[in-house]
Amino acid sequence: MRIGVPKETVEGERRVALVPDVVRKLIGQGHEIVLEPGAGDVAGIPDQLYTAAGATVGDGAWTADVVAKVAPPQSQELGALTAESVLVGFLAPLTNGAGTKALAATGATAFAMEAIPRISRAQSMDALSSQATVSGYRAVLIAAQEQGRFFPMLMTAAGTIPPAQVLVLGAGVAGLQAIATSRRLGAVVTAFDVRAAVKEQVQSLGAKFLEVEGSADAEAAGGYARELTEEEQQAQRDALAAQIAKSDVVITTALVPGRPAPKLITADAANAMKPGSVIVDLAGEAGGNCALTKPGETYTTDKGVTITSPLNLPSSMAEHASQLYARNVMSLLELMTGEDGAVKLDFEDAIISGACVTRGGEIVHEAARKAAEGA
Repeated sequence: MRIGVPKETVEGERRVALVPDVVRKLIGQGHEIVLEPGAGDVAGIPDQLYTAAGATVGDGAWTADVVAKVAPPQSQELGALTAESVLVGFLAPLTNGAGTKALAATGATAFAMEAIPRISRAQSMDALSSQATVSGYRAVLIAAQEQGRFFPMLMTAAGTIPPAQVLVLGAGVAGLQAIATSRRLGAVVTAFDVRAAVKEQVQSLGAKFLEVEGSADAEAAGGYARELTEEEQQAQRDALAAQIAKSDVVITTALVPGRPAPKLITADAANAMKPGSVIVDLAGEAGGNCALTKPGETYTTDKGVTITSPLNLPSSMAEHASQLYARNVMSLLELMTGEDGAVKLDFEDAIISGACVTRGGEIVHEAARKAAEGA
């Protein structure tokens, strides 16, 4: 199998689809890797490390049997794809309808990393989780930097500083990583999630699980949270408001795939926080969990509360994010490899069929097709 790794062209995208360690393993399995010059530069991985691992650096990444990317291909890149192309990457199938239609028109067989089924056999390919780990960790560092207060309790000759009170909304992978990182920094952490099943995970990390009276368990298929009714959302917001007001830092991670982010923090709740408090909203790509969020911006309200909603946060830790993503890609590529080392796509396999978005000029992923129809 010949695997191509183009240089990412989306503004702000610093990750690369494969890293030298993974390249070395794939070459050891009999594959050939072609890397576009400079593909890893902004991730801190120069071309010479790829050549030392056995990759070819030069032209031909887009004409390989499989093209491995991070971000969806841009319009100028789509022309390089043909009906023989196999594309792997984050393709935003539920939110990028126009892009999915354009991708289908190339005839390429495209696999979205975010569409890989959440089953135990696919855990090593779960790029959403690997990148959410980066986001959760980074969010806490941003909060600590923006807050201007200590996270841990300090007992000094000049007096005692109480620990920061951190509230994490959403206890998926990003939320759990945010809890763990906040605890490592010495904060007192409380967490909330609409899925009752995560309570034990939250408590195992040393955080308190916030119980909302009358809240129904809202876990949906695949372990994601379902979209709440308006009545459920209002009851949730009311219950959270008191805890938000007591918190020095609130980190929000609540997302429902393909839907606008639920508004967990009202404007009144945000304004009730102490001056100097910080909200880090990780749901900015879907509109944000806070009513006052400005996706992609950091600002301070007239009440003295800093609200930040960084976009594409994993890209800010490009080297390690790329390492994790590359291992996810390698696991998927191994599933696509036949006994002779060539590409073999078994569409009877739940992972292959579930992750496939376009094939033979058509959009074959049902949810992506509906998103494209509405584009």
